[in-house]
Parts: sequence; structure tokens; C-alpha cells
Amino acid sequence: MSESKKMSVTQLIIITAVNMMGSGIIMLPAKLAQVGGLSIVSWLVTAVGSMLLAYAFAKCGMYSKNPGGMSGYAEYPFGKGGNFLCGYTYGVSLVIANVAIATSAVGYGSVFFDAQLSPIMSCAATIAVLWLTTLPNFGGPSITGKIGSVTVWGVIVPILVISTVGWFFFSGDMYAANWNVHNMPFGEAATNAITMTLWSFLGLESACANADAVENPEQAVPKAVMFATALCAVVYIASTNVMFGMLPAQEIVESSAPFGLAYAHMFGPAVGKLVMGLMTLACLGSLLGWQFTVPNIFKAMADEGFIPKVFSDTNSMGAPVKGMLILGVVQTLLGLSAISPSLNEQFEVLVNLATITNLVPYILCMSAVKIIMVCAGKGDELGMPMIAATLGTIYSLYACYACGFDACTYGALVTFAGWQLYGYISPRYDYDRNMEAHKAA
Repeated sequence: MSESKKMSVTQLIIITAVNMMGSGIIMLPAKLAQVGGLSIVSWLVTAVGSMLLAYAFAKCGMYSKNPGGMSGYAEYPFGKGGNFLCGYTYGVSLVIANVAIATSAVGYGSVFFDAQLSPIMSCAATIAVLWLTTLPNFGGPSITGKIGSVTVWGVIVPILVISTVGWFFFSGDMYAANWNVHNMPFGEAATNAITMTLWSFLGLESACANADAVENPEQAVPKAVMFATALCAVVYIASTNVMFGMLPAQEIVESSAPFGLAYAHMFGPAVGKLVMGLMTLACLGSLLGWQFTVPNIFKAMADEGFIPKVFSDTNSMGAPVKGMLILGVVQTLLGLSAISPSLNEQFEVLVNLATITNLVPYILCMSAVKIIMVCAGKGDELGMPMIAATLGTIYSLYACYACGFDACTYGALVTFAGWQLYGYISPRYDYDRNMEAHKAA
């Protein structure tokens, strides 16, 4: 890709913020309200953990010379097998996450249009949203960037307003009543909500995933990761906690559009409707960005020879159209299998599975920090990066535990299947090394 067609650091920050804020927050209050205001503990733990991960990712982005973002980082300690597993699990997690984002859009859209959707209708609407956000990407990255840079304001503005103006509608008594809805022990409350809070930060690594498409990635990637993560942490904590001081927790739990509910409480039903519409558009814009990112993850894997070359094929606009169509079919099948009487339940199941598979590449990349910096001649600067990588790994493992037994089981099956797939193609990459060992023996 020529330098003239690459993104600037500002554009990379925007797309990273879009990927995090565009959909990660809008359904979250309905889940966190099951715990109450005490979920702020999960926010603080997740914010610290995400900043540690972001700092370690920034160091990887600054010194890695391998292409491919996170997959390239994982290749340093684990070779081609690590490159494959990182790209594979990350790609799978994003495919699942896209279905979850689509359910968010359907949830807000159904409330906006006063539509009572049956499980079958919700499923059909989710699939329609997935394809609606796939087709525009045929026009290439410029179309995606332009649409995303406009639609993201549909979530940024409402969240910023509620994070500031919302405090004028805040009731300390209401917040106290919502503090610990089910009288959970402190540790259980933190664990119960941590999966959902981590979900809202997924996307902090998307700057790394787009490293090959940005000008001066050594400086742009660290700036984008750190700035976007810090900004989102502040906004997320403020916007969700102010809501617990406005509305009874049970009303938030039962809502498919919690931010619209809050705005209706503050400014009346008409404004609530407007916010629902804006957030639906923002969710579509966020999904549009992810629907562009995911095929490029698989394209990078195809370029490495890990998966069929059909994923590498691009049209005249630089869009991997065949890969988009294949992944669209896969997401359609996932949408069919995730029919639930409640959009909130469907959303939570998908979030847990997407989170657990996304944590695998996080852990692989934390393991890569030391060798990347040593190879870059920065071995004398390992202090803080290694602390961040170690604590980031501990946090990631804790988040795996918090996802629950079912999500861990399914995530493990997906990961083990990936290792098996790599075994089939490993002779392309590991033949010479293994033959030397046989000859030496």
C-alpha cells in the first residue's frame, strides 16, 4: 500500500475509538444493572488491566518489525505456529463479536421503531444488519473510514452528554438503592461484571491489527492504543455510573436500549427516541468498521499461506470481497444458532464467547514483549514493559475465569481446533527445522 493511501495517526485513533466505543458500551448498562453500582469495581479493574495491556501493545507496536500486527508479535516467541494461532483466534473472536454487535443494533432499532420482535424476527433482523454492514465495504477502506467517522458521533455525543449533563439528574438515594442489587459479596460482584466491562474495551488492539495500513506505525500505533484506551475508560465509567443514580436497576435490566431509557428520563420520550436512533446508526457504523477489519485479518493469514488464497483476493478498490462474502455466510450461520427469547441473553452469550477467544491473542502478545524489545536492542528498558506484560497476563487469565465454565470450554475447543489446523499446514514452515533434528539424531 502506497504511503499516500495510508491512514494518519489521527485516523488510526479515530478507528480505534470507533471500534471500542461504537458498540461496546450501548448494551452494557442492562447487564451491569444486574450487579448495580458495585460494578464500578469491575470497571476499575478492567480499566487498569486494559491500560496495562495497551502499554504492552504499544511497546510491541513500537519495536516489532514483523508485519501483521498481533500475529506478527506472537511470531517472535512462538514462530509461525504462534502467528497462526493468534490470527486464527482473533479472527474467530471478531466474527462472533460482529454478531453480538448486530444484536445491539437490533435491540436499539426495535425500541426506536416500537417493534415487538419474536425470536425468529430478531434473528432475521440481526442477519440483515450483518449483510447491510458488509456490502458497503466492497468500496474499500476509504468508504468505511468516511462512514465510520460520521456515525461514531451518534454514540460519542450521547455518552459525553450523559457523562456530564447527566449528573444534574443524579440522585444519591437512587444510586445507594442500586449499589448492590442482589447483596453479592464484593469479589463475586467484581467477577460477575468483569466480562462485560472487558467487552467494552475490546478493540484496543485494533490499532495493532491495522498497523500495516498506517503511516509511521512505530509512533502511530502506541499513540492510538494509549490515547483511545484512556479516553474510553473515563467515558465508560462516568456514563454507566450516572445512570444508576437516575433509574431503578430493574428498569435498566429489562431495557433493550438503556441509554435511550436514560435520555427519556432526563429530557422526555422524544429525545430518548432520538438517542436510540443515533445509537442504532453508531452501532451500524462500528459494525461496518469491524466488517472491514475482520476480512483483513483473514487476508493477512491467507497472505502467510495459513488459509486458502481466496481470502487474499481483492477488487480494484482494495477490498477482499470474496473473504467478506465467506465470512458473511459464517456470521449468518452464527446468527441462526444464537436465537434467544431475549436480546440481552443472546448478547451476553455471544459476548462471553467473543471475549474468551480474544484473550488468547492478548496472552500470546504479552509473552512477546520481552523478545521483541531484546531483538530491538532495548533489553535495558525492560522494567516497566515487563511489569505491564506480566500484570496484563494475570488480568487476562482472571478475565478468562470470569467468563465462566461454558465460555472457557467453548473457547478451549476453538483454540485446540486451531492447533490441529496448524498441524496440517506445519510442513510448509517447520519442515527444515524438524529435518535438521532428524539428521542430528
